Amino acid sequence: MHDLRRRWDLGSLCRALLTRGLAAVGHSLKHVLSAIFSKIFGPLASVGNMDEKSNKLLLALVMLFLFAVIVLQYVCPGTECQLLRLQAFSSPVPDPYRSEDESSARFVPRYNFSRSDLLRKVDFDIKGDDLIVFLHIQKTGGTTFGRHLVRNIQLEQPCECRVGQKKCTCHRPGKRETWLFSRFSTGWSCGLHADWTELTSCVPAVVDGKRDARLRPSSKDRWGSSNFNSGANSPSSTKARSTSKSRKNFHYITILRDPVSRYLSEWRHVQRGATWKASLHVCDGRPPTSEELPSCYTGDDWSGCPLKEFMDCPYNLANNRQVRMLSDLTLVGCYNLSVMPEKQRNKVLLESAKSNLKHMAFFGLTEFQRKTQYLFEKTFNMNFISPFTQYNTTRASSVEINEEIQKRIEGLNFLDMELYSYAKDLFLQRYQFMRQKEHQDARRKRQEQRKFLKGRFLQTHFQSQSQGQGQGQGQGQSQSPGQNLSQNPNPNPNQYLTQNLSQNLTQRSNPNLTQRENRGSQKQGSGQKQSDSSSNGTNDYIGSVETWR
Repeated sequence: MHDLRRRWDLGSLCRALLTRGLAAVGHSLKHVLSAIFSKIFGPLASVGNMDEKSNKLLLALVMLFLFAVIVLQYVCPGTECQLLRLQAFSSPVPDPYRSEDESSARFVPRYNFSRSDLLRKVDFDIKGDDLIVFLHIQKTGGTTFGRHLVRNIQLEQPCECRVGQKKCTCHRPGKRETWLFSRFSTGWSCGLHADWTELTSCVPAVVDGKRDARLRPSSKDRWGSSNFNSGANSPSSTKARSTSKSRKNFHYITILRDPVSRYLSEWRHVQRGATWKASLHVCDGRPPTSEELPSCYTGDDWSGCPLKEFMDCPYNLANNRQVRMLSDLTLVGCYNLSVMPEKQRNKVLLESAKSNLKHMAFFGLTEFQRKTQYLFEKTFNMNFISPFTQYNTTRASSVEINEEIQKRIEGLNFLDMELYSYAKDLFLQRYQFMRQKEHQDARRKRQEQRKFLKGRFLQTHFQSQSQGQGQGQGQGQSQSPGQNLSQNPNPNPNQYLTQNLSQNLTQRSNPNLTQRENRGSQKQGSGQKQSDSSSNGTNDYIGSVETWR
């Protein structure tokens, strides 16, 4: 309709120029065209007396061009002539999910995940007991994502964020209870940048204990997401379950980042004076001792430290930070390095981090902002107001390092490198799986719609036929059933099916008629059962149509 209206407007404009414009300007247009023609074709026009002829030729060309535009709009309205339109010269709209990184188009899965690992669909009840717990790892873009959670989600009761305050109030609709446990909603209630070991032990206790703060939702007999079984054999997982009085439904989420970029970003942050001294690092009920977790600097902070000094500290928690913060530290004796050999400790930590990450309700990747948004929306059935923005220029990207430093950083974060490779594979497989499922659901919906429209057509057709047959039967009531049978010795076997289809469609559109017919059907004999058995397939088909309706 928009294209037709645009063609009509253009045609009207051209016709107005032809009929009224030329008549209005008349003599002036002639002199203007003559001046233009004389400027361009002056040398040629000077040969002989060609002014009059050149003016007529130019006017004819203008009229021919306008006529061609009018004809083009009516003769060639389809997409085959798009190159002749202005829209064809504009750049096509790119796929927002593919524009951020082309690696997904070349992606080849390395790991075999089950359907339950790829399908993430959380029945998040914001009015009930569900609670999203955000595990914020340093320098992974968690601050940006955390702001999205409190400021950029379409909610019945949006979070209340006041100017000048970092924390927002995210209450459930009609209640003074929070549905989000994060830095920007509840603050650092379990310590600054609490890890998986701390959160799984602390969050249930905090939610159960803060009755005055109204953080406590009602009970629910589940843990995590509907499929959440993170670290089922983990001591801290069992402890978290037992310490929660009401065993509420906690959905853990996090954001990961490329280890080298994250490491460089943390170094630049530490250079500016960040220390994260307030981090508790509580594990197995206690914080680590100074012998278990020595400090890398002696002053108040580590500001101005060079990259080499940052890499040389063996106690630097920036090394393999993502694996440490996602694993169950109680499996390796927390921060006591003498419990088991280093090789065994690394293996246990990596496998624990992979398992916890896989069983989380959701995780995203900083390098894939739009895909992260898409998967979160599909997982929790919560839509963001504005799309995420992919920032390719960061403080880490501005640091120029050579290949030797690059390899050393990868060596210091070899566990994080393995975890990120695993997480990226799982993340892209989940994205592809959800996109394919979305396309299949849309195709199935279109098929159901076509079936429904076909059923409506058959209903109208059979009703008109039944009305015609009713009139014919009224005129021929004197005929006996035997005579009717003799006139039609070979009845069509599909007649019963079509009659039952019309009858079922009519009954579903008129329940009162269905009740009256049911009363009458109870008085009929066994002859009716044969017709009922032939309509079972029709009833199934109608049932699927009504389900779609």
